[in-house]
Amino acid sequence: MRFIAIIPARYASTRFPGKPLAMLGGKSVIQRVYEQVSKVLENVYVATDDQRIFEVVESFGGNVVMTSTNHKSGTDRIQEAITKIGGNWDVVVNVQGDEPFIQASQIETVCQCFDDSETQIATLGKPFNDMDSVCNPNSPKIVVDNRQYAMYFSRSVIPFVRGKEKETWLEHYPFLKHIGLYAYRTNVLSEVTKLPQSSLEIAESLEQLRWLQNGYRIKVGITDVETVGIDTPEDLARAEEFLKEQNNAFI
Repeated sequence: MRFIAIIPARYASTRFPGKPLAMLGGKSVIQRVYEQVSKVLENVYVATDDQRIFEVVESFGGNVVMTSTNHKSGTDRIQEAITKIGGNWDVVVNVQGDEPFIQASQIETVCQCFDDSETQIATLGKPFNDMDSVCNPNSPKIVVDNRQYAMYFSRSVIPFVRGKEKETWLEHYPFLKHIGLYAYRTNVLSEVTKLPQSSLEIAESLEQLRWLQNGYRIKVGITDVETVGIDTPEDLARAEEFLKEQNNAFI
């Protein structure tokens, strides 16, 4: 199968403007993401709407494509990008531009989901380690069926463990955290970006519910790797510490 990775990166961000260009251990965040993905996939592009990001990616020798400023989601941005890039690709991997510590094993796992011919979209889940994290609405939960296809995503704690004290729920059910790495069959990507917002998506503010509500099948690969995403300047400071703890393994 022919895989291509596209990293959507925009300059405007309410909580952290210019985040892709923030420096982390002597390299920009977007360069670190690009280099991590390039360890696994040969064809990697950044899709941006900002000339500054475009020029930085070019400066470190990366592939980059300019896209519209009007996109409401990274999914829409990568659809425009793949149209501009052209070529015959089976699967498009969507890597978030604020995940400088994404691991090769995670990318490989999401790609391996397409060994199953029924997989239309793939993503990742990670077992939760504590109930405080399970109860955090900023950490969406996934419920999967016996074949590892997503049944539902929610910011609420799902499922409800009846008859047990809440602090013991992890002992009775393997709650699964959603990791926002996606991959799509190319034709499916084109289809889902044409769909209007769904009622579930609007209710939970989770784009993947639009796909589920319209009948698309999302395979969930499992990872045990915890990454450090960057949403705020405070996250960047934590990422610097994480980098030092890893003995500069990502430099």
